[in-house]
Amino acid sequence: MAVIFALVAASANAQSAAPQTDGTVTAASNQAAYRINAGDDIEVYVWGEERLQRQIRVLPDGTFSFPLVGRVEAEGKLPYEIEAVVSKGLENQYRGQVPQVTVSVSSPTGLQFSVMGRVNSPGSFTPGRYVNLLEALSLAGGPSQFADLGGISIVRKTPTGLTTIRASLGGLFKRSGAADAVSKRAIPNIQSGDTVIVP
Repeated sequence: MAVIFALVAASANAQSAAPQTDGTVTAASNQAAYRINAGDDIEVYVWGEERLQRQIRVLPDGTFSFPLVGRVEAEGKLPYEIEAVVSKGLENQYRGQVPQVTVSVSSPTGLQFSVMGRVNSPGSFTPGRYVNLLEALSLAGGPSQFADLGGISIVRKTPTGLTTIRASLGGLFKRSGAADAVSKRAIPNIQSGDTVIVP
C-alpha cells in the first residue's frame, strides 16, 4: 500500500503542477495566496523609515502591535491587506503620502496541522506551505495496513466552534485507475489547526 500511496501522491503533485487548459481552477491555484496564521513570523517594513522595520511574531490571538499604529488584526489576512492597515494607521504621522509599506512572511510556522489514527507516523506537522489531505497523509508516513480510508475525518476550528469534514480516499488506492481517481475526485485542502483522523 505504501508504494501505491507514493505513486498516487506523485500523480497528485504532477497534476497540480500541470497547466489547466479547460478553464477549471485547481486546488493549488486556490492556495497561491498565503494567509497569515497565529505563530507566523512576518516582516513589516516602512520604506525610508528604519525605525519602523520590524520582525514580528503573530500572537496566539492572531494580532500584533506596531509602533504608531497599535494593535493589528492579522490572522486570516493576506500580506497586502496588512500593508493597507499599517498604511492607514500611519496616515496621521505624515503630512504627505505615507511611505510604502511592505509585509512579507519570513517563517510560516503558524501553519500547523495534526494527523492521528491509523497512519505510520502520526503527529503534528508544519509544512511551510498549503497541503491537501493526500499530501497530509504522505507527511504522516501514509496510511497503515488496516486504515479505513473511506471514513477519514477532518476536525476544523471555526469562529463558531469545531466542525467535522468527512473525506474518502479509499478509491485512490486501487491498483488500476488510481491516476484517474485523483483527477476526478475533489481532495480537501488542509487548513491551519486542522486535525486529520484516520480510523
